[in-house]
Amino acid sequence: MALNVTDLRNGTVFKEGNNIFQVLSYDHVKMGRGSGNVKVKVKNLKTGSITEKSFMTGARVDEAEVEKKKAQFLYREGDPPAGGFNFMDPSSFEQFSIPSQALGDQVKYLKEGLEVTLIVSEDEALGLELPMSLVYEIAETGPGEKGNTVSNVFKEATLDNGLVVKVPMFIGVGEKVKVDTRSGEYVERVK
Repeated sequence: MALNVTDLRNGTVFKEGNNIFQVLSYDHVKMGRGSGNVKVKVKNLKTGSITEKSFMTGARVDEAEVEKKKAQFLYREGDPPAGGFNFMDPSSFEQFSIPSQALGDQVKYLKEGLEVTLIVSEDEALGLELPMSLVYEIAETGPGEKGNTVSNVFKEATLDNGLVVKVPMFIGVGEKVKVDTRSGEYVERVK
């Protein structure tokens, strides 16, 4: 089935040749009297590369036949790039492994027990969708400083899954913080 390019919104998946793309951002540009352009930033789900594409308004793309399946992350097996990530289907309890190259940069946000949505095409996992933000516990960081709550001074902190983010000076070990999975930045402290 063909999709109009004006229907390409964040998260939409479409096919071009043998490649399957997921839209990361969408922008409709109209200049003067001419027809508009649709500019999208897309991720190639087979290679993991991110590119920008431009279409004339009214152009059409093929809708990709993908399925979204719920899965729970269990554990990591081996070291990248040869290692894999083991997941479980929450309804059938079937376990399966996905190679690290299929998941790309998003693997740094995985932690044991995390529920994710896998993007699957022809029984092959192409990627995963994470929630917009996730909560982690601070495993290691420099000393906290009281009274430094207003300034924009940040320090590095290692989270319970090994991810390193910059947090405000007042955050200490054992506290929980919310991290934006799109940018990898600290959002707020969680009580």
